[in-house]
Amino acid sequence: MAATQRIVIENCSIATVDADDTEYATGHLVVAGNRIESLGAGRAPEGLENVVRRIDATGHLVTPGLVNTHHHFYQWITRGLATDHNLFNWLVALYPTWARIDEPMVRAAAQGSLAMMARGGVTTALDHHYVFPKGSGDLSGAIIGAAREMGVRFTLARGSMDRSEKDGGLPPDFAVETLEGALAATEATVREHHDASFGAMTQVAVAPCSPFSVSTELMREGAELARRLGVRLHTHGSETVEEEQFCKELFGMGPTDYFESTGWLGEDVWMAHCVHMNDSDIAAFARTKTGVAHCPSSNARLAAGIARVLDMLAAGVPVGLGVDGTASNESGELHTELRNALLINRLGAHREAALNARQALRLGTYGGAQVLGRAQEIGSLEAGKLADLVLWKLDTLAHASIADPVTALVFGAAAPVTASFVNGEQIVENSRLLHVDEDAIARSTRDEAQRLARIAAQA
Repeated sequence: MAATQRIVIENCSIATVDADDTEYATGHLVVAGNRIESLGAGRAPEGLENVVRRIDATGHLVTPGLVNTHHHFYQWITRGLATDHNLFNWLVALYPTWARIDEPMVRAAAQGSLAMMARGGVTTALDHHYVFPKGSGDLSGAIIGAAREMGVRFTLARGSMDRSEKDGGLPPDFAVETLEGALAATEATVREHHDASFGAMTQVAVAPCSPFSVSTELMREGAELARRLGVRLHTHGSETVEEEQFCKELFGMGPTDYFESTGWLGEDVWMAHCVHMNDSDIAAFARTKTGVAHCPSSNARLAAGIARVLDMLAAGVPVGLGVDGTASNESGELHTELRNALLINRLGAHREAALNARQALRLGTYGGAQVLGRAQEIGSLEAGKLADLVLWKLDTLAHASIADPVTALVFGAAAPVTASFVNGEQIVENSRLLHVDEDAIARSTRDEAQRLARIAAQA
C-alpha cells in the first residue's frame, strides 16, 4: 500500500470556525490524503513523512472552504434581465424563456456558475434545478458532470413544478411536469447519483420548487419520497409578502404552517430565503431544526426584504448562505455574500449588533455544512475532517491596513484566492481554475445565452 502523502501549509493566519472559534495568528495545517491531519500555532512538527508539498502561506488567512446552500445554475444564461421587478413579476417575465432551456444550455450555465463560485473560495456547491422541459435531454446529468469536471463537492437539489398557470401557479403550462412524472424522475435521479458515504462528492436532495409552483400532493409525496430514500429536502419558503398572501388565500394558512402540514419541517429540511418569518415561524424552525439558506443579495435585488438572521441564530435555527440564481444575483459569487449578509442585516431591527465578521464567516462555512447535513465532514478546520480549505491573500493594497484577518476578509474588498482545495486536491491557483478552461466556459455561456434568447424571441 502506498504511503499517505502530506501537504504542509505554514506561516498563515487560521480561522478554524470550530465550536470554540479557535484562531491562530500564525499557524500551520497538515493535510494527509483527503483529510486534515493536524493544525495549530507555529510551524508544523518536524519529521513528518511523505511530505510532497510545503506551502509558505505568509500573508494569507486559511479558512474552511465556503459552502453554498442555494443556487439555480441555469439562470447564468439569463443574467441582466428583468432588473427592476419584484419576485412574482420577475418569475412571470422569465419563465417563458427558462422553459426553453436544453441540455447544452444547462451544461454551459452550470459550468459558468460553478466556475465563478469555485474561483472565489466555494468548495461545496448546490444547484436547485426545477425546470425540465420535455425533450430537453439529461439536465441532471449535465449539471452533475460539470461539477465533477470542476472538482467541486456538489449537491443536486432535484426540483420540480406541477402547478402551472391553469392551476393558479406562475409557470407556463408547458413548463411543468406531472405529479407522477416529477416523483418518478426525482427518485431515478436519487438512485443513480446520490452517494451517502462519508466524503461523498455528489449527493441529491428532493426539492419541489415552491408552494406557488407545486401542488400540495407533490409537496407531501415529495417529503415521503425523500424520507423513504434517506435524502434531504429543500424548497423555497417565506420569500416575499406576496407568497404569504398566496398561501393564506390558497391554503388558509401561512407558509410555515403549510410546510408543517405537508411534512416539510424537520432536521432533514432546509428552506431558501425565509425573509418573512414571525416569532412563531422561527420557533417552529428552531423546534424542528429546519435549516435556512440566507441569500442577502438576491433578497435585495428582488426587494424581498431583510431576513431575521440574528433571531434565527439566537433561537437555534441552522443558517447557511446562498448565492441564489444569477438572474437575481448577477455576480454569482458566495464570498461577497459574507459581506452582504453582514451589511444588509445591520439595516434591520438589530442594527450594528445584527452580525459580526466571525458570525458571517460561520454562516458561509459551518452553517452551510449544517444545512446540507454534512457538519461532521466539512465546514470547519479540525483534525479528521475533509481537507476542503481556502487560502485567502490578504497582504495586498486592498487589505493592507486591516490588522484582523477575519475582519479583512469579511468587511474588506473581495480577497484573491491563492489556493483552494477539495478533498486535499487543489482546484484553484491564484484565482484561476486548474481543471477547466475559464475562457472556453465564458465563450460557451455567451453562445448558449444568445441561442436561448433567439429561441425565446421566436416562440
